Amino acid sequence: AVPKLNAYRCFSTTPRHALFEGVEPSGPSVRTAIPGPVGQKATAELDEVFDTRSLNMMCDYEKSVGNYIADLDGNLLLDVYAQIASIPVGYNNPALREAAKSDEMVNAIINRPALGNFPPGDYAALLKKGLIAVAPPGLNQVFTALAGSDANETAYKAAFMFYRRRERGEGSEFSAEEMESSMRNAAPGSPKLAIMSFKKGFHGRLFGSLSTTRSKPIHKLDIPSFKWPQAPFPSLKYPLEEHAAENAAEEKKCLEEVEQIFKSWHCPIVAAVVEPIQSEGGDNHASAAFFQGLRDITKKHNALLIVDEVQTGVGATGKFWAHEHWNLTSPPDLVTFSKKAQTAGYYFGDPRLRPNKPYRQFNTWMGDPSKVILFNAIVDEIKKNDLIKHTAKTGDFLYAGLKELASRYPKQMQNLRGKGQGTFIAWDTPRRDEFLKTMKTVGVNIGGSGEAAVRLRPMLIFGEKHGLFTHFTSLFRPGLLTCVFTATILLEKIEEVFKSWQ
Repeated sequence: AVPKLNAYRCFSTTPRHALFEGVEPSGPSVRTAIPGPVGQKATAELDEVFDTRSLNMMCDYEKSVGNYIADLDGNLLLDVYAQIASIPVGYNNPALREAAKSDEMVNAIINRPALGNFPPGDYAALLKKGLIAVAPPGLNQVFTALAGSDANETAYKAAFMFYRRRERGEGSEFSAEEMESSMRNAAPGSPKLAIMSFKKGFHGRLFGSLSTTRSKPIHKLDIPSFKWPQAPFPSLKYPLEEHAAENAAEEKKCLEEVEQIFKSWHCPIVAAVVEPIQSEGGDNHASAAFFQGLRDITKKHNALLIVDEVQTGVGATGKFWAHEHWNLTSPPDLVTFSKKAQTAGYYFGDPRLRPNKPYRQFNTWMGDPSKVILFNAIVDEIKKNDLIKHTAKTGDFLYAGLKELASRYPKQMQNLRGKGQGTFIAWDTPRRDEFLKTMKTVGVNIGGSGEAAVRLRPMLIFGEKHGLFTHFTSLFRPGLLTCVFTATILLEKIEEVFKSWQ
């Protein structure tokens, strides 16, 4: 029998994040159509000077709080999209506001340094406090950048320079022919080398990163690209545990094709770049065994493994870095990041990935120390409130609730995925775009990916509320996170929409 919803008063036995206690609303509030008249007027005004065709909603960030985003018409929505997965610890987080008001933040903003030439004296301390403190295992150096595309672009450049440095021999100088031909975009100074990426992957919209992006044609149309290979990413069947043999065979076939591409491509493949979970391409998963196989192939062919953690990084999967779920025998060579980190860049460990001469990996800003300061405050919040563990537990609760809904509404919720991956959860629905719009009418801002996927990208504080709440009785059991108020609201709102479609 389908369990009834019941009310419980519960108190967590784990450390709680109470910054939004008494401040967050008890639930979403929808007063007008979305967009309402104020939002429509503001959109029209903005459209006079700025392209608004991709606009989701006009926002009032002063009134947004915690897990809730406000619009200009007084609507307050539970936000499980979080600025495309980039808000880590809530809107108007008090600790981040304090960091923003600090003297060091003011100094970083108004005297913004060109970091490659004129870094502040405390930049090493700033990096060690946050970015290096949470660096992926085995990687102890960082290059800071401005955005996710920039992070991947510069990681690719580092891979190419590393390859040629190794090929020439340590200490070798550039030849006159190399220097002259590079000015003509010709070999040998501009060599024929490649980065392998995967079908349905997304790595950014700049020229190099766009050449490895394979998610949607609209991203790539009319833009010249590098002729680089794409390998098949496993197309798995869900639930994963019910299709283990088929999925293993699919992954084996994909790895065999990766191997064949390495052997047959017309020029050397310097690196393979991959997302732990293909995000923009539809939330596509693969097993730890697949990624270990990919690591083995790159090692065999003296290529680097670049893990793109722009969307998966900083705790969303219940690990600080999603690739930690794989337990690789050797770490990735480069790991790129942005979004929830607020800053961007890539990590590396091999000192040869630092270019052999100055100005080879360079731009004016090379990141932004104000964003590094902000990330340090985010790291403090994550550690102080044990938010990685919290996200893992919230994800377990949320996945179980969604599984219950999938059993009741199989036509609307298919291919549920993300079990054991924190709140990085998705499912497919044949009415995806309609579902996203309808969810706004019941007070939830939620996003999609790929052709049919609904993706959840809540903040790390998602579910952080004490007090009276309702949830599925069948999911209430000792040892599972119990105070998951916002997670319960989300489940109820999803069901409300599904019921309205019956």
